[in-house]
Amino acid sequence: HFTLMHAHHDTIVILDFGSQYTQLIARRIREFHAFSVILPAHTSVQDLLEYHPKGIIFSGGPASVTQAQSPKMDGQIFELDIPILGICYGMQLLAHQCGGTVNPTPHREFGRADLSIDDNTNLFLGLDTVAAFPVWMSHGDSVQQLPPGFKVIAHTAHAPIAAMKSSDDS
Repeated sequence: HFTLMHAHHDTIVILDFGSQYTQLIARRIREFHAFSVILPAHTSVQDLLEYHPKGIIFSGGPASVTQAQSPKMDGQIFELDIPILGICYGMQLLAHQCGGTVNPTPHREFGRADLSIDDNTNLFLGLDTVAAFPVWMSHGDSVQQLPPGFKVIAHTAHAPIAAMKSSDDS
């Protein structure tokens, strides 16, 4: 255990679920002049709050939320007044733990896909809702049913729920 010497006003905490891209996520955040820290997925909410995060990112990872032994979050994290961004496994975990449905896909999606933006506010602020954006997809599970209070904000040909957000725009 260690003590933080000072709090950063723009700290983003990244909870690492085993993604190969966690370090890249942290670097990109730092390029926006925000402090980021990577913590293990099993970090307690109490320990996470010591960083006074302005936002939390759940990384991707190789696990499946459909398996009993997969990493889960303490439900208290969803009660905090802190924005959470879930990427890949992180999004599936948010959906699963907030009452949505995540199931294995009939065929693993891997490779380039065209992302269509359905809602260009918040996360996709200012992006074109007509043009499709090339993205890289790599997943064997997908969100099949949104959790209560969420809406679709982007989709691909094979992922009708490629991105989602809480309907509460705050």
